[in-house]
Amino acid sequence: MSDPRLRLNDPSAVVSFDTPRAPLGRYLVDAGLISPAALLRALDLQKRIDAPLGEILIAEGLVDSDEVLEALSKQHGLYRADLVAEPPRPDLSQLLPAQFWLEHRVAPWMRLGPGLVLATSRPDQFDTVRQALPDGFGMVLPVVAPEEQILQTIAQAHGRLLAHGAERRVDVSFSCRSWEGTAPTRFAAISLVVFILLAILIVAPVTSFAVISCAAVCTLFLITGLKLAGFGAQIVASLPVTNPAPTGLPDRLPRVSVLVPLFHETEIAGALIKRLSRLTYPKALLDVVLVLEEKDKLTPRTLARTALPDWMRVVTVPDTGSVTTKPRALNYALDFCRGSIIGIWDAEDAPAPDQIERVVTRFAQAADDVVCLQGILDYYNPRTNWLARCFTIEYASWFRVVLPGLARLGMVIPLGGTTLFMKRWALEKMGGWDAHNVTEDADLGVRITRFGYRTELLPTVTHEEANCRLWPWIKQRSRWLKGFMVTYLVHMRQPVALLRDLGIKRFIGVQAFFVGTLAQFLLAPVLWTFWAIPFGLDHPVRMLVSDTALTVIATLFLVTEVTNICVGAFAVSGRDHRFLIPWAATLTFYFPLGAAASYKALYELICKPFYWDKTQHGHAKSERRAMS
Repeated sequence: MSDPRLRLNDPSAVVSFDTPRAPLGRYLVDAGLISPAALLRALDLQKRIDAPLGEILIAEGLVDSDEVLEALSKQHGLYRADLVAEPPRPDLSQLLPAQFWLEHRVAPWMRLGPGLVLATSRPDQFDTVRQALPDGFGMVLPVVAPEEQILQTIAQAHGRLLAHGAERRVDVSFSCRSWEGTAPTRFAAISLVVFILLAILIVAPVTSFAVISCAAVCTLFLITGLKLAGFGAQIVASLPVTNPAPTGLPDRLPRVSVLVPLFHETEIAGALIKRLSRLTYPKALLDVVLVLEEKDKLTPRTLARTALPDWMRVVTVPDTGSVTTKPRALNYALDFCRGSIIGIWDAEDAPAPDQIERVVTRFAQAADDVVCLQGILDYYNPRTNWLARCFTIEYASWFRVVLPGLARLGMVIPLGGTTLFMKRWALEKMGGWDAHNVTEDADLGVRITRFGYRTELLPTVTHEEANCRLWPWIKQRSRWLKGFMVTYLVHMRQPVALLRDLGIKRFIGVQAFFVGTLAQFLLAPVLWTFWAIPFGLDHPVRMLVSDTALTVIATLFLVTEVTNICVGAFAVSGRDHRFLIPWAATLTFYFPLGAAASYKALYELICKPFYWDKTQHGHAKSERRAMS
């Protein structure tokens, strides 16, 4: 390592920030890197966005990051360090916790006499760093280095500790991680329950089946009632299905970080950059973080073939810990984000170009307790086959009709895993995501309400690929259902506390959603047996109910089917998906596919509750190219 003391003969000059200095823009103009007209445009833009001048110039393509770093070095009279060519001593990073280095975006580089040299990419903010140091820390001297190198230095020194913390970020009372190591006990308990149920069925088969049938009908009533309530609220509100242009952007735009988890991706880099480059939000305020797993050797090779723009970077999660899940990766990457708003997209997503403007505008206009905005998920390949058509109708029903209606009723909103935007302070206060829950989005939706906050649905659309193959569809649906089971069991560990946090209306809504959804898939074969009655065959439920009650049950079945069809048809009645309206009638044959997925989910809940069955995309390439 070369000795920077040869170039820093007067340490007092290094830390003197009182000397008047020429503005950064003048150094760049004098060096011939930008024109005065370009500088004036950048300065005008800086009045409206919360970003330093150098980052604005880089984002606008007027200079590169190396040129800005060189100008900052000259402006402040600081040595320019290369943390790769001259790596820091690893033990220096242990002087303070990782959170300090991450918060201030500085990294300890080396000892210089009695002082400690800290690398920073923002020398104009170094006084803030010095003031935040603990008493008695000693003298610190700044040098200029790229922020990416600074973050990499912190990750190398503290990555494994941060990854361990990412697994346990959520308070244990809201997490399912307490199930670790309990598989034998869980299996024994479930086996005992199954043995008791089988014994009851053997002793009183007809009565037992009749009771199960009644339970299936009751849960069908719950979920149908919830769906009708949401549908009714949406109809009464007469919300438009088109997306009006955003208005009323705040005077000072915030920085937005969007996490894009990637795992074993082979064809995403070029298409992803192309889709995200269409975003119209100022690139100087856009921080797209590609989250990779260290154990994944395939995705880095894919990314290596593509040059990432300056507003897009990579964070790699160390290969340590007991689980490898999307929420764990999100928790780890959260500490490396730069924005005050945190969003999530999936690798195959194609967000609307003005999506970030809509998010920023709505957060600026909404009440303080609105900490989460959930966008609309849609699919770009509904013509692939029947399964893709029904999948598109189902999601349109959920995100365009039912969820907005439930939000208007003040109910708990189970979130989607993408096109999700959170106020960072609220996300950190709630502990981020449960790293062990395979539907971290649904769990987060419940926790948002339990903490006294609200979620709103935002009319901005992100397109992704509908699962169009049967077995991958079952695998994906089984993961969702397993996550619903986990989420329900975690929050119902203390039902009194859940009731206190949610209130009676939302508590009932949670029961209707989770119990109703899970029971309808698990008990679907029981409900199918009711088809025996119209054909004159006997059914055990006749033992418990009268003919009038059977008529009511038959009416419920009819109302359920009509509701599903009507909601589906209404949801796809817009211009883009109007051709799907006739296919809504086939949902009767689509939903039973979830029964197989539910039993796979139940098996995994017992044997491997934290297993993440990843969905592979890229099977609708001809339609995907239209969105790329």
